[in-house]
Amino acid sequence: CAWSIERPPGDTAGCTFCHTSSEERCSTCHQRHQFNPVVARKSEQCKACHWGKDHRDWEAYDISIHGVVWQTNKWDPTQFDLTKKLSDADYVGPTCQYCHLRGGHHNVQRLSTVYTSMGMSNADRGAPLWKEKRDTWVSVCDDCHSPRFARENLQAMDEACKDAGLKYTETFKVAENLQLDGMGEPMPKDLHPDWSGQHIWS
Repeated sequence: CAWSIERPPGDTAGCTFCHTSSEERCSTCHQRHQFNPVVARKSEQCKACHWGKDHRDWEAYDISIHGVVWQTNKWDPTQFDLTKKLSDADYVGPTCQYCHLRGGHHNVQRLSTVYTSMGMSNADRGAPLWKEKRDTWVSVCDDCHSPRFARENLQAMDEACKDAGLKYTETFKVAENLQLDGMGEPMPKDLHPDWSGQHIWS
């Protein structure tokens, strides 16, 4: 991200600028001026960091069936009793916290599924660490779904990530060949990188 380019390497290596903050500062999830577990258990609390072009976690959740269940029922305490500890939660659908902070622990990374770092090729080869992570996820989904359903959906995500990876590689190969053939042109002014380091596509 552009905001990290000029920061010291120690601040940005491995996304630590954001991703250690939840372990170091309570106010990442528990708002500093309203230190209330009820607030910290709402999915929108994660939206403060987990949204946008570079990682569309909130957008993906918000339009998923789980997100729709949350958005349509979040005001009903009989469906989402946020006064209960996460270890006692019996929500009608999962919030971000219900799955990622399962049981009320504070180690968000324990139940993360970042595919770019998780390495699907490693998972396919049965690397023990990835198998353990996937089995843990199946056990989380198993709260509401069958293990078969959870494994099939993980497999579908694997296939989608593989397809996306192939398309990504193909795209760069096309661009590389255009450059080698002398057909690459300077980027038009209306497609130059914007302040966030992303390209403005029109």
